[in-house]
Amino acid sequence: MTHEHANAAECWKTILADAAGKAHLLATIERFARTNTAPAPIVFGTSGWRGEIGTDYTFRNLGIVTTAVIEALRTGDGEFYRAMGVADFAEIQRRGAIIGHDNRFLGRDFAMEVAAQFQAAGIRTWYSGETTTPEFSTCIEMLGAACSVNLTPSHNPANYAGFKFNPADGGPAGTEITSRFETIANRMMTGGAPPAVHPPAQPEMLDSTAWYLQYLQERKTVDLDAIRRFIADEDCIICIDHVHGSTRHRMKRILGESAKIVYLRENDDYLFGGIAPEPSEKNMAGVMAVLTGSAARYRVGAIMDPDGDRIRHADHTVQIPMNYFGAMACHFLHVHKGFRGVVAKSVGTSNFVNAIAAKLGIPIRETKVGFKNFRPFMLRNAAERAITAFEESDGISAYNHTLEKDAMLGLLLAIEMVARTGRNLGEYLSEIMQEFGAYYPDRSGISVDRSLAGPALLAKLASIGKKYPKGTKLKIGTSEREIADVITVDGTKLVFDDGSWLMIRPSGTEPKVRFYIEARTEADKQAVFAAAETMTREALA
Repeated sequence: MTHEHANAAECWKTILADAAGKAHLLATIERFARTNTAPAPIVFGTSGWRGEIGTDYTFRNLGIVTTAVIEALRTGDGEFYRAMGVADFAEIQRRGAIIGHDNRFLGRDFAMEVAAQFQAAGIRTWYSGETTTPEFSTCIEMLGAACSVNLTPSHNPANYAGFKFNPADGGPAGTEITSRFETIANRMMTGGAPPAVHPPAQPEMLDSTAWYLQYLQERKTVDLDAIRRFIADEDCIICIDHVHGSTRHRMKRILGESAKIVYLRENDDYLFGGIAPEPSEKNMAGVMAVLTGSAARYRVGAIMDPDGDRIRHADHTVQIPMNYFGAMACHFLHVHKGFRGVVAKSVGTSNFVNAIAAKLGIPIRETKVGFKNFRPFMLRNAAERAITAFEESDGISAYNHTLEKDAMLGLLLAIEMVARTGRNLGEYLSEIMQEFGAYYPDRSGISVDRSLAGPALLAKLASIGKKYPKGTKLKIGTSEREIADVITVDGTKLVFDDGSWLMIRPSGTEPKVRFYIEARTEADKQAVFAAAETMTREALA
């Protein structure tokens, strides 16, 4: 007997509880996506607008968001066009937009709706099909396009879709742009259906991977020839888990065919096998099994998220989250390749790189959470150019590369790191820790009532910095610590006198409070987490 679902949210719960057995219910989700006309609040967070397919991410609401984006492009003022990197709407029409998607359910159908509206507005339109986030960024630069629309919710579960916009410099759109999209879209939400447009004429097709490969060869952030020689000549194995995402098949074109490269989860699966498709420790199990089962001298592993902007690394002995790998990349590019500049990191990122930078004389620039905040240090004409720019949530870019985070670059950096140093990633990390000290970062959080989201939650959490000013002494586990610094760049970060710290901030996309912590020993991590949770619950009460 077929179970009737009242709405898409209810249907998704059934599907995600049994991804293998309930995939046929995606047809029901498509029906909700096409027929649900309920409005939804539009919020562009750190990486665009996201929503549940069929619930708030519907064809009607996507059409309204796209209409709002085009209206913003058409009617922008001087500040808006400066942020876009264009003079006016006519330049946007002439230079054009790249439209594509990751491998999510209904991705192509959603993209064709967006493409139809862009073409109706007289904007030159390329269609890139299934495309990674860094490819959008590099193609904007290589083609001189005015912008891109990337339909992805990044690493969110299978029930989500997204809308990410990049202006002419290829980086994530700043609030000067997205706040205008929000205002117009939310005004339009109560005005009925978006204007009907004819299905798009065949947009110009775009081979985004070919352009990305050319970009790598021109920018020379990584040495592709050295990487390919290493794979051909050395006793090595490389294992890459694509988690059914849009990075699949791309590394074959970049690295070349080789029996030494093992690719996992390359097949189509809109439900990601029932898992949250993020580069997590748990999801790395397949890669670790391949690496530990090999006897090769050099073993490199990585897992990437569906849109290719997040990555986690490993060798056969250890998994290496971005808190460590970003610091390793900084050391490698500065010491072994001679790159000079600053290190850009988000405020919630490990201070491991701070210790390295201090000894090597590299300036540190800490920003709010969100890769778009690295833009000032990634532009080619920047006064202070980043050797590496990375955040604890698995995103990285590097000198002379794209303004977007790039998992494929992260993998290439790891392979070149092993090739040049003659050490596996775990060996290299151990050597750096012996020289610069050990740091143990982690993150967690708690859910809060939806009614608290927004300014009310911000106000409550702001009280933490006032209650615990610099110089305050408090117990962390069994030890007494003194607060050496209070940083309020993004949330509240309390730095203790032994170099450990905790940071508390609201999520930009969910009704949650995030905890970012760092201890100086593995055993101390839970005590720092406990302190962060206690402070948060006090503030919320």
